[in-house]
Amino acid sequence: MLLTVLSWLCLLLLLLCVSGGTVPEAEVKIEVLHRPFLCHRKSKYGDIMLVHNEGYFENGTVFHSSRTQGDKQPVWFTLGIKEVIKGWDKGLQDMCSGEKRKLIIPPALAYGKEGKGIIPPESTLTFIIEVLEIRNGPRSHESFQEMDLNDDWRLSKNEVKEYLRKEFERHGYPPNDTLHENMMEDIFAKEDTNKDGFISSREFTYKHDEL
Repeated sequence: MLLTVLSWLCLLLLLLCVSGGTVPEAEVKIEVLHRPFLCHRKSKYGDIMLVHNEGYFENGTVFHSSRTQGDKQPVWFTLGIKEVIKGWDKGLQDMCSGEKRKLIIPPALAYGKEGKGIIPPESTLTFIIEVLEIRNGPRSHESFQEMDLNDDWRLSKNEVKEYLRKEFERHGYPPNDTLHENMMEDIFAKEDTNKDGFISSREFTYKHDEL
């Protein structure tokens, strides 16, 4: 994730130079409530996570609980592709299975000026989130073929970035070239085992030890 951090630092410095002033940046306040003694893997962008969660307004009122509302089941989502609010994508990285965190999320990383449903505009929200399970994102020959645009049985960096762009659009979000570039570099750092600049079919579908 070093590339991600450096990219965001460069962007912040550029904005400071252009505006000539301080650029406030919304942050998630993270408090670790419980972390297991043993942690076999930590969550990263692209992982599928199973979580229980409780949401609170600033006055302490509960507005959602996966344990007591609806079907009372935990929820699955993919980290880092905006299936959830930005505060979750930021605040649930590097978590262990069995870990519990308290996230205090400002409006800019939650539901913003518009709000949503019972969430009023400009609401700061608090979530208690417990991770029950972490899995790698889906890997199959079918998804590989969908990404392999030129049918050469290996994925280039451009093909991976194009796939990320389409996934963002499929979920109703505009493309984000900086984020796509950072995610692509992180994917290649982990998956391009022979460092030839491509991800082969075997590298893509191979079941790693953490699965």
